[in-house]
Amino acid sequence: MDWNKTKTIFIIVFLILDSFLMYQFMKKHSTNQYEVIADLSFEEKLKVDGIEYVELPKDLIQDQYMSAKSKIFTDEEVNKLSKQKVKVTEETVLKSKLDVPLEIKDDFDPEQIDDFVKDNVINGEQYRFWKYDEEEQLIIYYQEYKDRPFFKNLSGHLVFQLNEDKEITEYEQTMLDSIEPLRNKEEVLPAFKAIETLHQKGMLKPDSKITEIGLGYSTLVYLGTSQVLTPTWHVVVERKGTKENLLVNAFEGQIIQTNNEIELQAKSGREIDLEQ
Repeated sequence: MDWNKTKTIFIIVFLILDSFLMYQFMKKHSTNQYEVIADLSFEEKLKVDGIEYVELPKDLIQDQYMSAKSKIFTDEEVNKLSKQKVKVTEETVLKSKLDVPLEIKDDFDPEQIDDFVKDNVINGEQYRFWKYDEEEQLIIYYQEYKDRPFFKNLSGHLVFQLNEDKEITEYEQTMLDSIEPLRNKEEVLPAFKAIETLHQKGMLKPDSKITEIGLGYSTLVYLGTSQVLTPTWHVVVERKGTKENLLVNAFEGQIIQTNNEIELQAKSGREIDLEQ
């Protein structure tokens, strides 16, 4: 018998066996790790991912679908606007150019133009600041109803355009009117459930912080000059110095995945039962 050859065969066999056993061990270890994570509560999962969040609304909230139409700006309203040149297109879009540009400070705060909005914009008190887009040089407001904003709504916005000297030179306004409830009120999903949905879909990255969460409305059905709106959770997430606005349908729990207002408005033809 060739002992050296036999010994070599035994060594190879043992190496293969060791590799197989190691693979089985690692596979079992990984499975156990997954089972441990799966057994964690949602709050514990957030802690594991280093995700922090502000205090959430705890009371049960009831709300309902809303219908609205685009407001038609009248000559009487337009004629009351002073120190600006105003043009209305298609009766529902007001465009204004200021006689004297309004200066904006480098460290912009909405309070800088609050008085201007209230005193120089039709129903200006009904709009809430959304964001200052420095890249596009735009300051964006959205209309609100009973302290709840209409998120990313082209038919209810106020957009200020800045020039190279960071001065407001013009603005565009649209507005929703004839706002009425549809169907009876029903409970919306808790805010915590909206966060859980975002986490499950991978929208909440590790080491991020939820700095704000509130309820408003987003467009469910868009039909030109009229639309149906649904209650919507707005979640503001900050991570590594950047801020992201996320929207979750507060009735159905679906994430509204669009950063484009036009895409959001284009959702039409959807059928829902809106009878009382």
